[in-house]
Amino acid sequence: MAKHATPLLDELEKGPWPSFVTDLKRQAEKSPQCWDILGQMELSYKDRITHWKHGGIVGVFGYGGGIVGRYSDSPDKFPGVAHFHTVRLNQPSSKFYRTDMLRKVCDIWEKRGSGMTNFHGSTGDLVLLGTTTDQLEPLFYQMTHELNWDLGGSGSNLRTPSCCLGKARCEYACYDTQAACYGLTMKYQDEIHRPAFPYKFKFKFSGCPNDCVASIARSDLSVIGTWRDDIRIDQAMVKKYMAGEIPAEGNAHGSRNWGKFDIQKEVINLCPTGCMSLDGGALKIDNANCTRCMHCINVMPRALRPGTDTGATILCGAKAPILEGAQFATMIIPFMKIDPENEFEELVELIEKIWDWWMEVGKNRERVGETMQRLGLPTFLEVMELDPLPQHVKEPRSNPYVFWKEEEVEGGWERNVKEFRKRHNM
Repeated sequence: MAKHATPLLDELEKGPWPSFVTDLKRQAEKSPQCWDILGQMELSYKDRITHWKHGGIVGVFGYGGGIVGRYSDSPDKFPGVAHFHTVRLNQPSSKFYRTDMLRKVCDIWEKRGSGMTNFHGSTGDLVLLGTTTDQLEPLFYQMTHELNWDLGGSGSNLRTPSCCLGKARCEYACYDTQAACYGLTMKYQDEIHRPAFPYKFKFKFSGCPNDCVASIARSDLSVIGTWRDDIRIDQAMVKKYMAGEIPAEGNAHGSRNWGKFDIQKEVINLCPTGCMSLDGGALKIDNANCTRCMHCINVMPRALRPGTDTGATILCGAKAPILEGAQFATMIIPFMKIDPENEFEELVELIEKIWDWWMEVGKNRERVGETMQRLGLPTFLEVMELDPLPQHVKEPRSNPYVFWKEEEVEGGWERNVKEFRKRHNM
């Protein structure tokens, strides 16, 4: 295949950072169809529109997801990408790979596809970029039978669940994120591979409120580790931080000298609820008002640690701006025990209750967060059989209207008038 002139893309090779254009050119020496990728991309930069057509339905036998169809709208100019499908592989929990497995994937992919990969897609999958329709079944057979490696999710289904490092590497993890991610991935294989939802649905598991997989912004069901007892305090270590014997996290590894650590300025005054204070050199925390923001623990990890009564906060409804604007997830359950021994029974019950409601009332291409927004949080909580809590309140009311159900107002008007007159001596 002929090389294409790419003056616009060549600009992206300038500067100190690695360039995907350079990588593509190197790969094109082994996989000539990559020249057509560069040529079509150059045309897209020039025309300021994409030259990929909608892929439609393309996949492997028995699966409705895992393959993203790609077709060029200029196949005569770029025959190497006339069809150039993307394959999603289900990444291992926390993205822990063995190098021998990665080498086998690359060997198969160079034989069956372009050799280009993406580590990782925004959902988390190991993404294989670019193959032809006739190679999909042989590729799928080799991945599943030789490597025991399954496809991920695509389309209106459960997308590949993903999680943070969890207890494998992180001292802050409040539950086993890897066990939850793997357990629900195995339980919901049918939901991952056979689209049946109004639109996509994502699980993401973060072990603590630092939320290292950004689940609060990117998942329809966000499981964020937390605790419901007191933050553990080592007062001796607090004193060492205050004396400068231990550098505060953030000062320890940076090239800039930020000066002497000031616990009042850098920790206590930055507490979002003002629940921290010094009492005779001892650090005090009003745990009832702590919102688990993790700032104090991140700054002084040797002095402060999460509590021991651990579980997770469950949030629902985050999404990127597709039909409507982007939105964060809504907190629906402040604390839930995440119990792998009981196969995550309480979490599974909630998930399936959400799915049943959403599949009944959700519109086509409507994420569950948009359904919640359209029908209202009170309706969602009622269907989920959850009592309204103060933590559900995002902001104070912005209008004076209160809506009552019919069974709540019968005789209520007269009773309210009498109570009002009595209270005001009328």
